[in-house]
Amino acid sequence: MQVSLRKIFLSIALITSFVGYTHPTDLYAIQDTLHIDTASVDTVRKSNNIFHRIISYFDDTNKPKKKKRFDVSFIGGPHYSSDTQLGIGLMAAGNYYMKGDTTLMPSNVSLYGDISTVGFYLLGVQGNNIFSGDKLRLEYNVNFYSFPTKFWGIGYANGRNKNNETKYDLFSTKVSADLFFKLTEGLYIGPGAQFAYMKGSDINPEFLYLWEGQRNRTLTTFLGFSTKFDTRDSYTEPHSGWLLSLTQRFAPRFLGNKMAFSYTSLEACHYREVWKGGVVAASVGGTFNYGNVPWTMLATFGGSKAVRGYYEGRYRDKVEVEAIVELRQHVWRRNGVVAWGGAASVAPSVARLSGKAILPCGGVGYRWEFKKRTNIRLDFGIGRGETSFIFNINEAF
Repeated sequence: MQVSLRKIFLSIALITSFVGYTHPTDLYAIQDTLHIDTASVDTVRKSNNIFHRIISYFDDTNKPKKKKRFDVSFIGGPHYSSDTQLGIGLMAAGNYYMKGDTTLMPSNVSLYGDISTVGFYLLGVQGNNIFSGDKLRLEYNVNFYSFPTKFWGIGYANGRNKNNETKYDLFSTKVSADLFFKLTEGLYIGPGAQFAYMKGSDINPEFLYLWEGQRNRTLTTFLGFSTKFDTRDSYTEPHSGWLLSLTQRFAPRFLGNKMAFSYTSLEACHYREVWKGGVVAASVGGTFNYGNVPWTMLATFGGSKAVRGYYEGRYRDKVEVEAIVELRQHVWRRNGVVAWGGAASVAPSVARLSGKAILPCGGVGYRWEFKKRTNIRLDFGIGRGETSFIFNINEAF
């Protein structure tokens, strides 16, 4: 009976849990975790039964692998979420070491694509390049997508009004790059740039007032800097350490922006093992916009990010703050569970943040260790007046 249950679960994992995308902004966490080991592949080939090959492959995915100078793999399959519904995703990911120095954390690059039944499609490339001696790091991401999504207007009150819900199509092209110089152990700082073209179409004329007279398309060019202090013991499933980050971006008119503004993004995460197999993860953060901000660049939350339980983009404004505490418990072999609780809020300014506009969230989830310190996750999030169901890979924060 145990073997049958294992076969059933691994078959489901193959069919539904390879790549779980819930929103285009959440598709970038898995590039440094995928890996194919030639020894395990040879073992799998010994069986002529395709089903046994699948079982054998998944049995070996979380076993330690030898470090290679360049290691590439492919992963893909069906997925489901409340936002994009049923879809198929595919990723080609490679890990490599600059000048073959395997003492460093591996650099990585990935090409990813996705398509779903609601008409969503995405194509992009992302990477993290760690230069020799880890004195310099480059993080980059280029993607474009088309997404039939929803809009409720700007601000907490509009988001709460169910009658405001309207559908439209969003097309987006984004390019970002950050160069980090190492100052001391765990501390990095450097310049960054970002470009975003976004266009809303097929908007119902009866709901145009929700856009408050703004253009349906925006073109934004940013310059700025980022700094972070990172002592986590793992990027994909931390058990201990801190992540403190600050990103500052400016979009002035002399860069060709129709609307001049800037934003500051802050995040503080802490991870601590409280008992055997039990880890408490906590995150506090926010995004603060200043100036004349286009509707496409307003701060928001939800989707498969930390604040699960809300449709991403339902609540948007100049300022967004959030806090989450999550308990992650290993249960047996490759299985684990999580439970979380938290809250978020949006407002036109920090001074106008109100306790009456706090949006609570909570939920439970299941974890299956696909690779060492890399989990496939199934989350059920509960927000105020709505829920979300998410398949994804790696933790939410």
